[in-house]
Amino acid sequence: MRPYEYETQPYDHQRKALEASWSAEFYALLMEMGTGKTKVAIDTMGMLYEAGKIKAALIIAPKGVYDNWAKSEIPIHLPKRIPRQILRWVPTKTQKYETELKEFIVDRDEKLKFFVMNVEAFSTPRGVDAAEAFLHQNPNNIVIVDESTTIKNRKAARTKNILGLQKRSKYRRILTGSPITKSPMDLFSQCNFLEEKALGFNSYYAFQARYANVMKRTMGHRSFQQITGYRRLDELSEKLDRFSNRVLKEDCLDLPPKVYMRREVSFTPEQERLYRQMQKLALAKLESGELATTASVLTQIMRLQQICCGHLQPDDGEIQEIKNNRMSELMDVVEEIQGKAIIWASYTHDIKAIAAALSDRFGPETVATYYGETPQDERQGIVNSFQMKENPLRFFVGQPKTGGYGITLTEANTVIYYSNSYDLEIRLQSEDRAHRIGQQNKVTYVDLVTPGTIDEKILLALRSKIDVASQVLGEDARDWLT
Repeated sequence: MRPYEYETQPYDHQRKALEASWSAEFYALLMEMGTGKTKVAIDTMGMLYEAGKIKAALIIAPKGVYDNWAKSEIPIHLPKRIPRQILRWVPTKTQKYETELKEFIVDRDEKLKFFVMNVEAFSTPRGVDAAEAFLHQNPNNIVIVDESTTIKNRKAARTKNILGLQKRSKYRRILTGSPITKSPMDLFSQCNFLEEKALGFNSYYAFQARYANVMKRTMGHRSFQQITGYRRLDELSEKLDRFSNRVLKEDCLDLPPKVYMRREVSFTPEQERLYRQMQKLALAKLESGELATTASVLTQIMRLQQICCGHLQPDDGEIQEIKNNRMSELMDVVEEIQGKAIIWASYTHDIKAIAAALSDRFGPETVATYYGETPQDERQGIVNSFQMKENPLRFFVGQPKTGGYGITLTEANTVIYYSNSYDLEIRLQSEDRAHRIGQQNKVTYVDLVTPGTIDEKILLALRSKIDVASQVLGEDARDWLT
């Protein structure tokens, strides 16, 4: 590996991944969430730039992740000696942004250019055109697809459009902790982006015929091919090993015991409207015409958090849903992780909704809820089932003030906070359900956060070991609402 001075020192497993992959034309970084695959990709780009191999990078990531690349990951991990330009994709078309985008694409200076786009942009002609123009004008490039399971569906328009970028790219990487979410067939499109015959096939049907058992089925007047099982998976794994690096948390001896991550969730227009009303006026008017009002700063903060989560209860009436992106972001996170997970949510409404969504996606046997309404005589059985490695119960969905004390959930090494309690003790106790005696692995904590909202303030306070409830009752209470 060429000499390279890091901005932040890599862990041993990251250094090994770099040594194996940095100069490869295409490569899959199959690194479990929390093991630092983003840093490996950024150091790869830095090395390639200093070797004179690339001058531009197109980074494609899900909505909840792509801002992190532009705002934190690149600034933190790319050496300051490397001059850079970073442009983040903006879905809304404005004359100002279109001018900035055009100048960025054709700019010929010697800086390393990063164009960071959300994967959803590739469902639109405007997004596809911008990406293609960027790669055409900057042929010495690398294209990175972060959380590459977003292109596992070969029939989706965005998958087809991203696969079409291959011919305009010089280097390619996919990043994911879980390349197979439902079926080994998920690998085809992801690897096809890297190289048309990376797995030995440029036809999906030839790939399927080699590695799947298929049976012809008839339903009414329609016949179709149904996959009934899989075969030759050892051979498939050997092929994948030729151009990939698999890293699990359990193999990373030098990782810190706790790894913290955040996933950003954007507001819908309705959430934005209600949030700003509640923030400024201490009330919000729902589409039904009903009002939700507040009598104290703490209640106002609670209402703001509920809006971030996608629901609100008017003063007189039932809880009402607000169209939101939080549940879909949670599902994206869940698809990326290995093994069992704890999901904490402060509100009963959310716990029920999360359980229903997970049950629909993964099956009812994979989910259990643990909150105030959970019968006392069922609680220990839920914990026992979760703690059994072979038990299908995979997701423990709980309320931290109920499940955050006194129980052991060490079969999970991922903990997701759908929303946070204001109480520092509850946060610390809920973290320690997984991180305690009996835990054999590192634990990754993922917070869902809507930027620029009360979500961010609560999380910052908790990470700084500040109890939110006590602070907002003090003299600086109103600062929390700005």
